[in-house]
This record gives sequence, C-alpha cells and structure tokens, in this order.
Amino acid sequence: MAGSVDFVVVGGGSAGAVIASRLSEDPDVRVALIEAGDRPPAVELVPAACPVLQADPETDWMLTADAGACGKGLRGGRMMVPRGRMLGGSSGINYMAYVRGHPGDFDAWAAGGADGWSFAEVLPYFRKSEGLVPSEALPLDLPAHGTEGPLGVSVRSPVLPGAQAFVEAAVAAGIPLGDYNGRDRGGPAGVVSLFQTTTKQGRRSSTYHAFLEGEAEQRPNLTVITHAQATRVLLSGEPGALRATGVEYVTAAGTTEVVDAAREVVLSAGAVGSPQLLMLSGVGPRGQLESLGVRCLVDAPEVGRHLKDHLQVGLMHPAPGLGVSMAGVGVALGPDALRAPAGPLPADPADDASLPPELQELKAEAERQLTEWSTTGSGLVSSSLYDAGAWFSTGLGDEHTHDAQIAVFVCGYSVDIWDSCLHVDAAEYFDDPAVDLSPTAENLFVLANPVQPHSEGEVRLASADPLAAPDIRMNYLTDPHDVAVMTAVVRRALDVVDRMRREHEVGDLLVPRRLAETHGHTRGDVPSDELIADLARHYSFTVYHLTSTCRIGSVVDPRLRVLGVGGLRVADASVMPNVVSGNTNAATIMIGEKAAELLAREHGVGLREFVGA
Repeated sequence: MAGSVDFVVVGGGSAGAVIASRLSEDPDVRVALIEAGDRPPAVELVPAACPVLQADPETDWMLTADAGACGKGLRGGRMMVPRGRMLGGSSGINYMAYVRGHPGDFDAWAAGGADGWSFAEVLPYFRKSEGLVPSEALPLDLPAHGTEGPLGVSVRSPVLPGAQAFVEAAVAAGIPLGDYNGRDRGGPAGVVSLFQTTTKQGRRSSTYHAFLEGEAEQRPNLTVITHAQATRVLLSGEPGALRATGVEYVTAAGTTEVVDAAREVVLSAGAVGSPQLLMLSGVGPRGQLESLGVRCLVDAPEVGRHLKDHLQVGLMHPAPGLGVSMAGVGVALGPDALRAPAGPLPADPADDASLPPELQELKAEAERQLTEWSTTGSGLVSSSLYDAGAWFSTGLGDEHTHDAQIAVFVCGYSVDIWDSCLHVDAAEYFDDPAVDLSPTAENLFVLANPVQPHSEGEVRLASADPLAAPDIRMNYLTDPHDVAVMTAVVRRALDVVDRMRREHEVGDLLVPRRLAETHGHTRGDVPSDELIADLARHYSFTVYHLTSTCRIGSVVDPRLRVLGVGGLRVADASVMPNVVSGNTNAATIMIGEKAAELLAREHGVGLREFVGA
C-alpha cells in the first residue's frame, strides 16, 4: 500500500506507464501507479506471439461487446474487445504498428476546440518518445522523427516477401510510397509503406519496456502496485466544488485498499476502463447511474458516449510463396512451440533423445531460428506478421484526412486462433478448414479498414459492482455512410490484390460458403456490393482501436481535467475528440507524454525535458 503520494495514476498501459515514468523523474515527487495485471510474461517480448496474449485472462481483460449492425457471423454475435491487463497495457498485446495518424486529424481536433492539440503542437511529443532506427526499407521524413526516445520503432528484419509484394502492388494501383508518419501524408492518393513497428532489436517495445522496466521502476519515489483493480476515485467536497483525493482498489487477495493523492489523480485505464471508473465514482449520466444504485455526484451525460473504433474486413487469399504458414511460425518460435499435444515433438523434452532423424532435424532448425532471433533480433518472429499498410481517401467525405486504410497480414492463422481470437467457427467460414487453414497453408489476409467511422457506440455500467464487466455497445455500421466507405475500401483492396497477381501466385478470394450461396457468388467472381456489405455485417472484426469515450470538450477540457471535479484528469485514448485515421497506439503514447508535461508545468515538477511550448 502506497499510503499518500502526490500523484496517483490508474492504469499502467500505453499512456499511464508514460505518465508515471515521466512524473517520477523528479525525485521529490511521489507517484503511485495502480495496475490490475502484473509485469508481462516472457512471451510478450516475442512480436509474433500476439494471439497467445489476447486469449489469456492473465494478460487480457477478455471483454466482448454488442457489435451493433455487424457480428452476425461471430460466436454469439459478440465482438471481441482485447485490452491489455498488465504493465504496458494494450501496447503489450497489440500488433505493434506505429502509426500516428494524419496531420489533419489533430488539426481537426484543434479546430473543434481542443486548444493545444494541433499537429504542430503534438509533433514534439511524438518525437520525444520515439527511438526510431532508420532503415533503407522505410521512406522517412527524418525531421519528423525522434531517434533518442525510449520507445523502440523499427522495421522488421527480414522484410517478408508478402509485405514487399503488397507495397509494390499498392504503388502500381496508384498509392504513392512515402512516410505515413511524416509531416505530409499526401493528398487523396495517400501513402503506402512497410509498417514502422514498436519493436527494438526484434523485440516488442511496449510502454512497460520503454518507460518503466529497469531504472524507472526502481525509483524510491515511484510505487508500482500490481494485481490491484481500481474500483473508484474518492471524491470530497460539495457539489460544484468536488475534488479527487485518492483511489480505492481491490488487491489479488480481495482486500480493499486506498492510496491518497495530495495533488492529482490521473485515469489512464483506456477507452473502456476510464469511463467505467468515472461512472463507478458518481461522475456520469445521472439517470443511468441512479438506475443502478450509484449515487450521482456530477451529472455528466457524455461520459462513456461517442465510442469510436475501427472495423476491418479480412480478405483471405491463398498465396503460395508470399504467405507464411503456421508451421513456419511454430518452427521460428522454437522447440517448445512444437511440443505435444499440438505439435510433433514430445511433451517432455526428456523424450527428445529417441527422436527419429526427421524430428531431430526439425528440432535443430527450431533451435537455430530461435537463437538467431534472440541474439540478433532478426527472424520470422520479429514482427506480428502485420507488416505493411496504405492510407488514402475514398472521396466519400472526411476531406481533412484519409478515410481508408488497407493493411496486409502475411499469415492466415489456424482454426484455433480463428475460434479464440476472431470468434469465428472456421467450419462455417471455409469450404474445408483442414485444407484452407492447414499448418502448411500459405495465405495472405488483406485487411480493408475504414478509419473515419461515423457510427458511435457507448460504454455503460452493467452493474454497480466495480468488478463486473461493463456493457460495451459498439453500434458498428449503424450509420449507412460506414457501409458505403467499407464497400469502397474493399474494392480498392481487391484492386491491390489483382496487381499482386500480375507478379505472384495469389488465389481467389475465399468467401464464406453461406454468403456465397446467398449471393450466387462463384469463386473467382468479382463480389457484388451487396455481398461485400453482407461480408462486413457478418465477418468484420475490431482493429482494437477504441477511443473518444471521455473526449476533450465533452468530459475533459483541453488540459485533460475532468469537468466538474478538481484534481482529476483522464489521459488515454478516451480523450481523443475523434479517432485518428490509423492505428491508435502511437497517439495514445503521445497523449501520455503531453499529459505528463501538462501536470508537470502546473505543479512545478522537474521533468528531464520539456518539449511543448
């Protein structure tokens, strides 16, 4: 138990780890960081191990959501909502694409009233975090990047043929090669590149590894409290003069503890956790709270509303020579990944002495590849296999930014991963899962992803019980605009695949049997608009980019202070006025950097470096 400190940060994830680390740079400032999970397991460092982390309650909150107008083909009609439950948070379970967003995203925030959040004003915070390792494989606007920051950013090694083929095909389809994190992401034609990823020497660079691990977590003025689930913010004073004084949390042993905050409480629990904690603390929509028996201290109807997320349709194509097989991934992960019951090696390594020659060779190759990765950072497992992306405008609106993203995942995964991570019964989706998803199958998953959704969801309390999961309502595709954009993005993605076919062996789109029959689609046909829309309503998936549930202007002011409560801020993806046009982790880390500096300036905290005006 930390007792009393200056600042309490709730959530040690993408923003919270940054804030706790930066504030504790001043030895005279006492900081407590509360995290529901623990330090990440060793496998978290392996970039290709994402699916394992997203199906483990030790590292993932294992939430699901009402999918709205989609999810019809998902198990139970529920969308998965992976959220990291460990130090590093979702930066420890994500697919590591380092994407800032279009400069116009931030300029639109500022134009809408978020003073201080224009692209020119946030760029210094992106640069402060970033420790980019330049590569000839990446077109870079170097002045826009940082190379000395703690967050590892690099391109995978080696570059995989499927990712390179995607980039070349996108260029042939009219999307220019460029730096998507540069100061100019191009006009409507957009930009394509291999992904810049949050990796360092082939290992995941989560915010735990970048900002806390080592020196920072050993500081005597930083108390890191793990296995501690925050249950409410303690508020004192009369209505109109409320102030946050501390945080209540439950330990792994089930005891309730309190840590007091002499200066401020900062919620960095994410787009689900932060609004949930506000509502549990009595800050939220009065009618909703009182209906559950929660006393409303601040009637804040916008808390939990305006939920935005990116939704993608995966376009699966057989691609011999371009795709990566699950058998290949297994070998690259080392001998332990090949052990029974799932693999060919015996469960007990002691039995390896009697292996037949072919399995001895397999084990030796697995040891070689794992050693190569662990010593050089190079190898198949040095990325999540989500390795390249393109951004452009469909011409259907949102002219301030790009409204479309296409990415390539150079593996089709296995039946087990389709079930556990995607919530899809492979027997319903594929003609023959044993063939289409066999261990040796080489597939490409091209992901069509509108990135300026108009549909909005909501996070609500399901119960006054602070340990109960919240009620997440995504409302995907409820705005017809999003269906039109999705159709346009899928068409463009299929055009890129057609360009790939001119140089490589890429098979026909694998359309789920039931949908093909409904729409009279025969393999090799060009899918109709109706089929594409139906595919989206049945088999589109979250891109794990939930934002905007405590947005600037509705729940917090531009300095991230909660409206109606003193000494309380929110700093995470929930404060984004609108979702950025791309993967959200980089922008969330930036929010953490900017929040730390806002707090430091107001309270006279001595950061090692200030970069804002």
